[in-house]
Amino acid sequence: MVYRSAPCGTDPSPTGSANAVLATDVQLTPMEGNDVSRDLETPYLGAQATIPTELHSKLSFKVEMAPSGTAGTAPAWGPLLRACAVAETIVASTSVTYNPVSDSHESLTFHLWIGDTRYVLLGARGNCTIRIGAQGIPYLEFEFTGLFSTPSEATRPTPSFSGFKKPLVATTTNTPTFTLGGTSFVMRSASLDLGNQVENRFLIGSESVLITDKAEVFETTVEAVPLTTFDPFTLAADQSSVAVSVVHGTAAGAISTLSIPTAQMQRPQGLENAQDIKEWPLRLVPLPSSGNDQWTLVLT
Repeated sequence: MVYRSAPCGTDPSPTGSANAVLATDVQLTPMEGNDVSRDLETPYLGAQATIPTELHSKLSFKVEMAPSGTAGTAPAWGPLLRACAVAETIVASTSVTYNPVSDSHESLTFHLWIGDTRYVLLGARGNCTIRIGAQGIPYLEFEFTGLFSTPSEATRPTPSFSGFKKPLVATTTNTPTFTLGGTSFVMRSASLDLGNQVENRFLIGSESVLITDKAEVFETTVEAVPLTTFDPFTLAADQSSVAVSVVHGTAAGAISTLSIPTAQMQRPQGLENAQDIKEWPLRLVPLPSSGNDQWTLVLT
């Protein structure tokens, strides 16, 4: 599978040497859409012929969340995140920062080979979930929708995955910081769903895939602590917000810091028992302050 940034509906012919994707759990639905019945009046019973309309393709996969290894150098998966209504800001030799944006959303063209058959998604945009679990590989889970292009037999490119670095498993050592409202927690899992609303827009004169809205959700499961230390029930009842911070990685060029400055606590949905230890599944909603600042992912 290869990709390349492009205006919606155009194919810039990505190459494997520069644009290959190192992914897992790849799933493709190549020809989504509707079948419009002709609804003809006939003097006999029988099925009606149909016409396929609003043709599009869906592609989902996971990419290991590992920075480039060099501070100030964007990771190979950067363009994938940018096609999910996210901006990328590079400070040379220092950092790469990702944050949500409300307009001028980028799109991608994907070429996916299964055997010698090439499937093409044009003008693809999508959603991403950042997921971190104890003793597991942190992943960026993508779901893209693109305009349909007729599959064809084509020579496969030779992929180069040099831009994708080996990930660090999430452990106490490798993930040194996880706090809610400044309180450190023992964490089982955490995820940030960007919550993009991806819409197909098929009109005469314009066919495209758009991101029309977004509503992020942060979810985590942590060991419960005394309510005198942290009280999610009161926070939810009072419609209070807390700051969320997750730091994964310790070496320069390989540190990912997910920050949510203002996350409103939602009602705890219940309690969980793991190894006879009480755990809280918590749900928080990242809220914008001045706009497009409800979360950042900073690589340093």
